[in-house]
Amino acid sequence: MTIPIWIYAVVAGIVISALMAIKTGREERQLEMENIEREGEIYLERLEREKEKREELRAPGE
Repeated sequence: MTIPIWIYAVVAGIVISALMAIKTGREERQLEMENIEREGEIYLERLEREKEKREELRAPGE
């Protein structure tokens, strides 16, 4: 019993599609983590600036 060639093509397409989905998912997670890290750094910088402002306002009065 022989298997038609189009079945091989369909199976190959499914495998390629699955591999591409995995690859894309990894890339998206990596970009998302980089974005989260960047936002965290911006937030920490803002907190540090606010802390410095509070210290400047407090220091001359003491």
